[in-house]
Amino acid sequence: MNARILVIEDDDLLNQMVVHQLNGMGHTAFGVNSFGYAREYLSKNEPNLIISDMRLPDGDCMSELPMLIESHPVIVLTAYGTVQNAVEAIQAGAADYLTKPVSPEELTLTVQRVLEAAALEADHKFCKSRMKAQNDKHPFMIGQSPALEQTKELIDAVAPSDMTVLVLGESGSGKELVARAIHDQSNRAEKNFVAVDCCTLQENLFESELFGHEKGAFTGAQGKKKGLIEGASGGTLFLDEIGEIPPVIQAKLLRVLETGKFRRVGGTRDLFSDVRIVAATNRDLKKMSETEEFRADLYYRLDAFSIYNPPLRERRDDIPFLVDHFIRNHNFSMCVKKTVAKEAMRKLIAYDWPGNVRELKNMMERAIILSRKSKIIRGQHLNLRSCEQSKNGFQLDISPGSDPTLEEIEASYLKLLLEKHAGHRTTIAQVMGISERHVYRLISKYELSEEVSKNQSEHYRRSTDKTKKVDTEGV
Repeated sequence: MNARILVIEDDDLLNQMVVHQLNGMGHTAFGVNSFGYAREYLSKNEPNLIISDMRLPDGDCMSELPMLIESHPVIVLTAYGTVQNAVEAIQAGAADYLTKPVSPEELTLTVQRVLEAAALEADHKFCKSRMKAQNDKHPFMIGQSPALEQTKELIDAVAPSDMTVLVLGESGSGKELVARAIHDQSNRAEKNFVAVDCCTLQENLFESELFGHEKGAFTGAQGKKKGLIEGASGGTLFLDEIGEIPPVIQAKLLRVLETGKFRRVGGTRDLFSDVRIVAATNRDLKKMSETEEFRADLYYRLDAFSIYNPPLRERRDDIPFLVDHFIRNHNFSMCVKKTVAKEAMRKLIAYDWPGNVRELKNMMERAIILSRKSKIIRGQHLNLRSCEQSKNGFQLDISPGSDPTLEEIEASYLKLLLEKHAGHRTTIAQVMGISERHVYRLISKYELSEEVSKNQSEHYRRSTDKTKKVDTEGV
């Protein structure tokens, strides 16, 4: 294991000797002679191990340990060698200790033991987090909006069965997360989840990738190759953007769905694969089947159970949850705990997100970088291309040529937001920058209660129309 190790020792000769030996062991070691320099190093680097002297001119290791052990195992160097010093260091959280003078053999064994123990602890924490994620039905579906809750309910209903599922939704809305949630909640969760992006595979290679090929089936086929269907046997095969697959593959895929049988390219034997297929598309397959761009029999076979995954603009209540998730789980470290200013959050909620959750994720990662060491992400750190509601801006319901009062503008703006956000008062309060109680008062003041009910009913109807319900007797 090649580890990054920080050595904190004010004896320059001992410091150099320890660093030299650690580098000779294949590690990358860096030496400093004070806690001040150590803090400066740790602000920019994340070592795997710290070796620190018990006492330095600018501080005592025992007082620094709570800060050091938060993210790193620590080996303490002591010149006193008493049991009391060793016990005190271990009780304070040190992983181990070494007494001076340090022998090369003891240093090697102790460093190796501590690094291995830290690796085992990290693996244990990872396994626990995976088990916790498995116990959570929807670990990656962030939010609590009614639209998302409806999607989760459909996932819960269909996951235990072996039905083929068609996931409908715009690009970037998280259709693969829906497919993975179905797999994780099914009886196939212990087997493979194999995702195939139907847009990226070349047509002449698609059949070979999906079904495999026999030796000599075509030029370059020097050996037998199993396809992705075999790789997903016993598990789930996710076909993303299935509307892009060529007609020849559509016919063979239909055979797999109906009989479970297929043949490798160049093969003469029927093979059987126990695989569940979940497909996804952002296209109108029904319309494509009517124009013969997509096989009608395959469409109806896939559409046995469909789940509509709503775009982000239909689940604006989830944006604060998603923003918090992306800030806490971005895959690069800025060493700064960040929050989002209220004015920035209002802009994020008001934006229509044509790229959906994927666009929000990219936006937040960019904002984290642009905000540098600032703890607050503000509006200027966001790259919102356009927040207009139409080419002509907000279309308020005001008679042309009139001079509206402030109350008329306020009432018209509130009515517009009620329509846009399907009557979700929490979201409207965030957009307007006022309390939810104030929104209630404005709705009552301008007698817009019926408008709220109408928009909520219309939103529910649209969601229901997009999501096909299956008669439980036919499942």
